[in-house]
Amino acid sequence: MHVLSSTYNHRIRQEPWRSSVEAGPKMAPGIGSYSPTCKSSPVAIVDPAESELNESASDLYGTDIYTEPPGDPDTLSNLGPLRPMAGVWEGTKGSDDHPVVEGTLHQEYDEHYELQPIDFQTNGPQLFYGLRYHTHILQADQLETFHDQIGYWLWEPAASVITFTLAIPRGQVLLAAGSADVNAREFELTADLGSETYGILSNPFLYRAFQTTSYRIHVTINDDDTWSYEEEGVLVIPGRDEPFRHVDRNTLHRIAEATPNALANLVQNDSSLGIGSLRNEKGSLS
Repeated sequence: MHVLSSTYNHRIRQEPWRSSVEAGPKMAPGIGSYSPTCKSSPVAIVDPAESELNESASDLYGTDIYTEPPGDPDTLSNLGPLRPMAGVWEGTKGSDDHPVVEGTLHQEYDEHYELQPIDFQTNGPQLFYGLRYHTHILQADQLETFHDQIGYWLWEPAASVITFTLAIPRGQVLLAAGSADVNAREFELTADLGSETYGILSNPFLYRAFQTTSYRIHVTINDDDTWSYEEEGVLVIPGRDEPFRHVDRNTLHRIAEATPNALANLVQNDSSLGIGSLRNEKGSLS
């Protein structure tokens, strides 16, 4: 990824901002893995929907893989279905069902979830607007971290696709995606073990002992300025006859609004700025 970004940063984008700034500000609209130390082979479990997403992206962007589209500095105005999720949230009625030696343990949790806008991102012609997130989870009346997770929610307007990244400090990451309308109030993203695009990677122990074969997260934007999620990881565990469905649910209530992204603040503070004046002589954003 560093090689790609350094290549693109040396290309000067067009200047779409000056006209939009002069016209006035916009109003914001309403988890495969394989390690050579593991004796088992990777499991190829690829959802047909993923193949459709990959084919759609290939057809959409054509043969020119270098030319970058213009981007709007105001990320909050371009998040599509992710816009209602921007901000700082808390949920005190989280529900977790996870595997233990006796079977399944149900526990409740408190969650602090922050999603802040980032500057628009490009891979050649591919344009993303996104939210950087961090969720921190505790069990009620406990100081020890129950779960910690970071990543990005990304909206790809040209493809009408949401991409979700997840990284946890137990040695596991994933990339999930799903289609959604720009004003969607519900959407679902998936990832599958064995996929070379929207897949799951685990450290050797997790791959052997708690192999995640698929991941799903379903998000619902509620009418009372809350949002809810249900996420499910399907695990293959030695000694169990059937896969285990690890399920988490919560509803999050807003406690603070999002902070505008850095580029939006730059343009707001000096409306005369264009893309050229925001880049240094090496082509990178100052």
